[in-house]
Amino acid sequence: MTAQPRPALEQVDTKPDGMSIRLRLGSLLIVVSAMALLLLVALLGERGSRLAIPAEGSAEVGFARDMALHHSQAVNMAQLLYDRTANPTLRGIALDIMLTQQAQIGQMGGWLDIWDLPLTSPGLPMAWMDMATEGLMPGMATDEQIAALRAASGVEADRLFIALMIPHHQAGIHMAETIIARTDNLAVVTLAESIVGSQQKEIKELMLIAEQLS
Repeated sequence: MTAQPRPALEQVDTKPDGMSIRLRLGSLLIVVSAMALLLLVALLGERGSRLAIPAEGSAEVGFARDMALHHSQAVNMAQLLYDRTANPTLRGIALDIMLTQQAQIGQMGGWLDIWDLPLTSPGLPMAWMDMATEGLMPGMATDEQIAALRAASGVEADRLFIALMIPHHQAGIHMAETIIARTDNLAVVTLAESIVGSQQKEIKELMLIAEQLS
């Protein structure tokens, strides 16, 4: 009896869509937030009274609130670009920003929860840096710039994203370097150092792509 040919395997589209990205972001946020809470609880248990809980008005609290807000706009811009670019390198950078910075937002929110403090403050942003500012923090895009990115596509979106994200990262690095100099909280220092390293790397990548697009 002649063996029947096996049917070809159906091709599966493995390209992540918007829904799968949002699900991955949500799952990662839950996991990282839980890990952040466990880490801080462990530190509290190990060091006891030697580990001071940051108080309202401290640099640590100001950093957590301001960086979370700063990150949220970066995630928004990355989501916009992800759906509009055909550049695989930029698409990868956008995905990394979406996953990494959303997870860091969850981590900082976890700190504030452990510290028994609200996520927001009525005070001015960046006061903890002695740079209290009304309106947008340095590096953040205006509503008009975000609207322009939303309306753009292809290379135009690529160029606009790069022009907005480089100063956004530079301002984020400044904030992270400032808190490193002002805190001895291990969890805060570790996150801030991670932000500096990853965003410096992405700035170099964005500048290289900008040269290729010019």
